Amino acid sequence: MAGATNVHRSIVTTEAPWVRYTLTAIALLLIGLFLVVPLFTVFYEALKKGWALYFEAMIEPDALSAIKLTLIAAAISVPLNLVFGVAAAWAIAKFDFRGKSVLITLIDLPFAVSPVVAGLIYVLMFGAQGWWGPWLMDHDIKIIFAIPGIVLATVFVTFPFIARELIPLMEAQGSEEEQAAMTLGASGFQTFWRVTLPNIKWGLLYGVILANARAMGEFGAVSVVSGHIRGETNTLPLHVEILYNEYNFVGAFACASLLALLALVTLAAKSFVEWRAEQQEAAARRDAVE
Repeated sequence: MAGATNVHRSIVTTEAPWVRYTLTAIALLLIGLFLVVPLFTVFYEALKKGWALYFEAMIEPDALSAIKLTLIAAAISVPLNLVFGVAAAWAIAKFDFRGKSVLITLIDLPFAVSPVVAGLIYVLMFGAQGWWGPWLMDHDIKIIFAIPGIVLATVFVTFPFIARELIPLMEAQGSEEEQAAMTLGASGFQTFWRVTLPNIKWGLLYGVILANARAMGEFGAVSVVSGHIRGETNTLPLHVEILYNEYNFVGAFACASLLALLALVTLAAKSFVEWRAEQQEAAARRDAVE
C-alpha cells in the first residue's frame, strides 16, 4: 500500500519532461527578451563609438552634477528611511496600539500612489502657488525646484521598502528574546543593539539595498519637483532623458549604463544577502537539532 501511494504521489507531482523543458525554455526566452537584451543594448549603444566618447560623456559637467545630486538624494533619503523603517517595524511587530492598521496603510501608500502624483502633492504644498509657498518665498526658502524637494520626493517613494521588509521578519521572530533580555536587566537600547539588531540584520540590509536602488533610479516624482534645471536639479535619470531628447544617444546610454550597473550590483547584493540569510537559518536549525 505504501509503495502504491508513493508511486501515485510521484505520478501526480512529476511533470512530463517535455513540459519541464518547454516551461524552462519559455522562462529563459522571457528573461533574455526583457532583461539580457535591454542590458546588452544599453552597454552596446554606450560603447559603440569608443571608450573616449563614453568617458567624455561621463565627465561632462552636467553629467557630474547629475551624478552628484543622485548620490546626495540617496545619501539623505536612505538613512532617514532606515531610522523610520526600523522604528515603524518595531512598533508594529512588537506592540499593539490604537491606529496600528492606519500606520500600516500609510506605509503602503507610496506603493498605491503614482510617483507623479506624489510630486504634484509636494508642488501643491511647497510651490509658489501652494499652501506654504508664499511664506517660503517671504523667508527665501526654496523647496520645489531645489535639492530639498528632490530629497522629499525620494524619501516618499522609498520609505516603505525597509519597513515592509522588517515587519514580517520581526513578527515571525516574536518578542520572547527581547522580553528575556529586559527581564535580565538590559536597557531598551541594549536590547535593541544586542538582541533585535542581530536577528534582523540581513533583512535590514536587504531593505536598504532596495531602497537605495529605488532612490537612485527614481524618475516620476523627482521629475515633477526638480524643474529640470540643467546642471542644478537634474538627477541621473532626468539627465538621461534630456540627452536622449537632444539625440545625444552616446551620452544618454553612457549615463544609463551607470544605472544599469547599479541594477546589476543591486541584484548581486540582493542574491548575496538572501544566500547569507538562508545560511544563517540553516545554521540555526542545525544548532536547534543538536
